[in-house]
Amino acid sequence: MDRKDFVQKIKRAIAERLGGKYQVRIQEVRKNNGIIMEGLMIFSENHNVSPTIYLNHFWEAYQEGAALKEIAEEIVRIYTEDTPGRNIDMEFFKHYDRVKERVCFRLISAEKNKELLREIPHIPFLDLAISFYYAYQGKDLGGGSILIHNSHLEMWKISKEELFHCSKDNTPRLFPWECRTMEEVLSEFQKQREPERVQNDFSRVPPFEILSNSARMYGAACILYPGVLEELAERARTDLFLIPSSVHEMILLPDQGQQRHNMLQEMIREVNAAQAEPEEILSDKLYYYDYTEKCTKIVS
Repeated sequence: MDRKDFVQKIKRAIAERLGGKYQVRIQEVRKNNGIIMEGLMIFSENHNVSPTIYLNHFWEAYQEGAALKEIAEEIVRIYTEDTPGRNIDMEFFKHYDRVKERVCFRLISAEKNKELLREIPHIPFLDLAISFYYAYQGKDLGGGSILIHNSHLEMWKISKEELFHCSKDNTPRLFPWECRTMEEVLSEFQKQREPERVQNDFSRVPPFEILSNSARMYGAACILYPGVLEELAERARTDLFLIPSSVHEMILLPDQGQQRHNMLQEMIREVNAAQAEPEEILSDKLYYYDYTEKCTKIVS
């Protein structure tokens, strides 16, 4: 069975299991960096909002031996647990005054998102693009985000500059930045993996710091927060190399005059090619914050 047949059989199995009062739809969803994922959505008269259940990892589970019946049961369980118990009034999203306090920005690759950028408001930044989303939070839907499209700006009758102005205030307020040392990150990781065998000797770890936000989601955008890089460079008393670990975080390395640019750039390319999730890659470029000039640039 190929992937296309798998998706259709799962759709039919879930429709048969739930009955005629439910509609099961398959929709291709364009994710970050042009990644296309098959999303399964289930609707009924009592629920106008449905979680999008991506089938990619279920396809992998099937290839590894999982039965179609088991996969269908798991998808129904996820739908039952994650779907609000009533219809959700989304009328508020038509009014900019009711959403503007939670409009935020994130950084994405301009090169890998060419098609998406035709559909969304954005502002160029180096080889990247600043895009915008609505950060929703509530007891019915929990937390999540809605990507803002050009059609939303037309509906709200605002410009992308106004969107950017609001997001510059909202994003640091809703998602405060945090910077942890590599020692702290490794220590936390070890405690999670082997709490009884935590190693405390990090003397060989380079002086990296990890910049992200409190949610650890799209935290690379923290380099845009006013005064953040200036504060961190002042703390390090030197300029900073900025290594794009992913869309979620930026690795900072003080420029001590010993690092070779080409080695850092090669490291970024190798990690992106071999280890990073395709959807989470930010850039293959190495960036540099010049403390004297108070600006961020691409290392050529």
